[in-house]
Amino acid sequence: MDLNLKGKVVVISGAAGIKGSIGETILQHLAEEGAVPAIIDRNARGFEYVKELQEKGIDATFCQTDVTNPDEIEKAIKTITDKYGKIDAVINNVGVNDGVGLDASYDEFMNSLKLNMVSYFLVVKHALPFLKASKGNILNIGSKVGLTGQGGTSGYAASKGGVLGLTREWAVDLIKFGIRSNAIIIAESWTPAYDAWIKTLENGEEKLKSIVKKIPLENRMTTPDEIADTCLFTISEKSSHTTGQFITVDGGYVHLDRSLLTE
Repeated sequence: MDLNLKGKVVVISGAAGIKGSIGETILQHLAEEGAVPAIIDRNARGFEYVKELQEKGIDATFCQTDVTNPDEIEKAIKTITDKYGKIDAVINNVGVNDGVGLDASYDEFMNSLKLNMVSYFLVVKHALPFLKASKGNILNIGSKVGLTGQGGTSGYAASKGGVLGLTREWAVDLIKFGIRSNAIIIAESWTPAYDAWIKTLENGEEKLKSIVKKIPLENRMTTPDEIADTCLFTISEKSSHTTGQFITVDGGYVHLDRSLLTE
């Protein structure tokens, strides 16, 4: 299916993660569809990714940015728009389940909010004039934690709950401009970060098996490729009448009847 993303400038935050991470996978899928990825991330790995794409003849740009710094986000958007003159879509993908719980300090909690939610607001705020011009759209990457809680991660849970609130608020605010705003909700996805977390546990393999058994569809984890495919469809014209939606890509993990569990 041709998603008509060729030449579309897509700002994506948090796309300079390790190979196989959700952000990096979305980045590669955008490039494959002929979109122009504009990466905002603090990790210098983004320079390497852009160089690899450019060597394949794919246009892309990287703005090394601390997304907890408002001035750096504003500067990144200016750099992107000075180069391309437009923004067709924004994918807010930053997310760190940082374990900032009730025992954390005020500063730690606020820093979690700045990273995981406030950065979404600032990217959209500065991209908005260009989204209005293109009648573009916004896609926020969310987490089941914003709906279900997890324990021990107040900052991340509050942020991801807030991201869902912003998604619907922006859908209402921007409907008069023809701008769509949606969110993808992720539950259990096999990424390098998830693999690293499992390896920190004393009973990691047993924990992983117990999680996988609870995923109703095929008793397996969601792949980053499946998430990326849904993201690209959602920002494309093929999803042109979808706004204000929380699209859960999780094999039924969050919402389906508990009777489907294998044990």
